[in-house]
Amino acid sequence: MRLSYLFYILLFIVLGQPQFSQAQKKIKIEYSGFLNFDELKYPGAKILTRDDSEQVHIIHEDINMWCDRAIHYGKEDFIEAYGNVIIKQGDTITMMSKYVEYSGITQLAFASGDVVLENPDSKISSDTLYFDRVKQQAFYRNGGNVEIDSSGTITSKIGRYYMDAKKYKFVEDVVLTNDSTVVNSNYFDFYDETGHAYLFGPSTITTPESKTYCEKGFYDTETKIGYAVKKAKIDYESRTIEGDSLYFDNNTSFASATNNITVTDTINKSIIKGHYAEVYKQKDSMFITKRALAITEQQKDSIYIHADTLMVTGKPEKRITRAFRNARLFKSDMSAKADSIHSNQETGLTKLINISRFDNDDAFSVKRKPILWNIKNQMTGDTIHLKSNPETEKLDSLIVFDNAFIISKDTLDAGYNQINGKKLVGLFDDDNELYQVDILKNAQSIYYFRNDLNELIGIDKSKSGSIKISIVNRDIEEVRKINQIDGDIYPESKYPKNEKLLKGFDWREDERPNSVKDLFADDPPLVLPVIKGLEDYVPQKDYVDEDVLERVKKAEKEAKSASKEKSKASRNLPKPTKKKIIPPKLTEADKKKLNNASGVSKEQQ
Repeated sequence: MRLSYLFYILLFIVLGQPQFSQAQKKIKIEYSGFLNFDELKYPGAKILTRDDSEQVHIIHEDINMWCDRAIHYGKEDFIEAYGNVIIKQGDTITMMSKYVEYSGITQLAFASGDVVLENPDSKISSDTLYFDRVKQQAFYRNGGNVEIDSSGTITSKIGRYYMDAKKYKFVEDVVLTNDSTVVNSNYFDFYDETGHAYLFGPSTITTPESKTYCEKGFYDTETKIGYAVKKAKIDYESRTIEGDSLYFDNNTSFASATNNITVTDTINKSIIKGHYAEVYKQKDSMFITKRALAITEQQKDSIYIHADTLMVTGKPEKRITRAFRNARLFKSDMSAKADSIHSNQETGLTKLINISRFDNDDAFSVKRKPILWNIKNQMTGDTIHLKSNPETEKLDSLIVFDNAFIISKDTLDAGYNQINGKKLVGLFDDDNELYQVDILKNAQSIYYFRNDLNELIGIDKSKSGSIKISIVNRDIEEVRKINQIDGDIYPESKYPKNEKLLKGFDWREDERPNSVKDLFADDPPLVLPVIKGLEDYVPQKDYVDEDVLERVKKAEKEAKSASKEKSKASRNLPKPTKKKIIPPKLTEADKKKLNNASGVSKEQQ
């Protein structure tokens, strides 16, 4: 019975003990070389000074503080520390400064004068710094510098460090410098363990090779990989890439873009558009797909090339553009279609090519030859070359290889003027209009002759070695046959109806693009991916929030019971921010651009 009684007494003592241990501990002076009092200057306070052996040593719960001189207000549980102040929290946090105020009640520290706060991964430097031991947060508001081991240095006007999450939130004039990379932003969240940075508001990432702009983005400072959304843009010397979403790897100068893409080449005066692109700067190559369109300015006019996929390679002065699969070209006075289009910037040569396929149902099989329309003329052949002067950008000549066929409608639609042969050579005047066409080898022709009153004289059908055609004001003025084999001019009434078309005749006017919009006429419906992007910026709350105010009220209450003076715990607290700093959110137009194009409903947004 006696043993049981003793057991319950011990159990009561053990269970009751936490009630006393949980009570807040007061600041303790562990060591001081000298102790003085000055009631006039420091009423109710002890003046502690170091000696030659060591500094004043102060302890509160799990922090240790050292300084050259301290003023300790015991009843308010408040201390002022001067000279070479060091605060250590466990083995992870060390803060050094010239001056510190610390309240054992609020557990708020205010440090000033060359303040440095270090943890295993980073170092914060500022003229003034606030340290909240309860929330485990450090805060500066008048400029600071953060050095992070592998991620570089960050400066900003306002900064807060969340020690438990190892996260920083920077605001206003934020600059990250990492090797040769500089990041500028006004709203910047950073995780020091991963080196991940989140940018909000107008932001730039600058490297020797590129400059990336966005108003919402992510950047991995260790891998140098990131992505950007909202007004995203990357500048690569002479090229600028814009799109709804951009991914970039600064190690390899690679970038990919998704939705509403524009790539501008300032040297070659060209623009390429589409909805998916990849750019390899080091290899001077790029491809773009999904409604891909290349626009090149030439002699105050523009050439538009559209295909399933566009590929651009080579240095600016030697750039080559390749359009694959269902390629189409449009210019104010010319249009074309082919399986592929190959254009060389250096030589000024553009090739319209047909690639043979085994699928007989393919719309662009061998039977669907490359085709070129110039004013009233339709030209087809196995391959078509357009030659221009690289310096003047003026069209020079046209060559159609194998099975050349040129067709134009008669003025009054009586029939079709036709000429075919082995090869066709055309010459352009200064207005980029054909003025001479030569049909070489095995030439055949059907031509409707009219007089000055535009009356039909007869229909000419003949065969010859070659044919030379002169064109004036877009009308055929003269047809000269060289080494004619046979032929004659027939009145329309006596011309055989079944011989009005040469073998291989294929009038394809209904396929002719007459505008930029027509280039996309046969494209399947476009479905764009939904870009989820990043969450909107969450502004940090005021450092002095309700929790801090409650702790300050408690300190003031205890100060009043100790003396008539106001508590010292609140004298250096930062004032609440009058104006909340919040970057602009996505507008309805932005959301529509990012999401509605992909069929995303308002509810899904």
